[in-house]
Amino acid sequence: MYKLMKAVQINDFGDRSILTLNDDVTIPTPATSEVLIKVKSAAVNPVDWKVREGYLQGMLNHELPLTLGWDVSGEIVEVGDNVTDLKIGDAVYSRPDIAKNGSYAEYIMVVSDEVAIKPKSLSWQEAAGVPLAALTAWQVLYEIANLKADDRVLIHAGSGAVGQFAIQLAKLRGAYVYTTTSSKNTNLVLGLGADEAIDYHKEDFSELKDIDVVFDTIGGDTLANSWKTLKKEGCLVSIIEEPNETTAAEYGVSAYFCFVQPSREQLDKLTELADAGQLTVSIDSEFELNDVAKAHERSESGRAQGKIIINVSE
Repeated sequence: MYKLMKAVQINDFGDRSILTLNDDVTIPTPATSEVLIKVKSAAVNPVDWKVREGYLQGMLNHELPLTLGWDVSGEIVEVGDNVTDLKIGDAVYSRPDIAKNGSYAEYIMVVSDEVAIKPKSLSWQEAAGVPLAALTAWQVLYEIANLKADDRVLIHAGSGAVGQFAIQLAKLRGAYVYTTTSSKNTNLVLGLGADEAIDYHKEDFSELKDIDVVFDTIGGDTLANSWKTLKKEGCLVSIIEEPNETTAAEYGVSAYFCFVQPSREQLDKLTELADAGQLTVSIDSEFELNDVAKAHERSESGRAQGKIIINVSE
């Protein structure tokens, strides 16, 4: 007899009404290089409802039914035969492979090299809010843009989850940070270390000049109006859409699209930063497993100031 768990799943693609809390989902058994995590908290990210709507199916080719959610904190309860660097009882966190079942569930199975020891200084909720957003900021700024001390960086939507981590990581690298936000969030982004906050309701960020790196988290007109801010040989990275290569060539800059990847090594470094008091995690709101639709509604509103958390177990 297989042991069963609760999980929020979709059986088709569509709006929030298709989210279903099932209580008869089989708890997976880890393969040789996997671990089974009892989920304490999960986090909601825009990619979750984009997958739910079917926007990414051409790229990810998910099988249904699908458990959503690709941020997790929890406790290891079972390890595969080849796993030697993690053990039962370890408190961990992860941004697991988005092609597989996610963390809106009582248990999740994850490849061990996508799992890192959770920061001791963070709660389960705070830890669940780190992986996807912080890894995105890390990979954009440190890996792709190769941000350096004294670089001038423009981070769009600095009060969002990714933006908040991006501001902090950019300042840790010694960059000068501009960020777009609304006036009500000015104190928030300045408190995270931004040097200048640009109220997008009243100010035109495209008047900036000689920017080394643009971090685009919005796409559309925001991306289109960002080209002119860059200095020659500057760099634009978008996490929303593929930047136009022809336009990049016209401006004499490089441009990239980033789709975040799992990384234990980078999570380990983020753990060190968090436990050294150098990484702040903001939580926008918390929901229970039976309220995932409301959590998605909050995420889809675009008004979240930090992470949206799903509490799964004590």
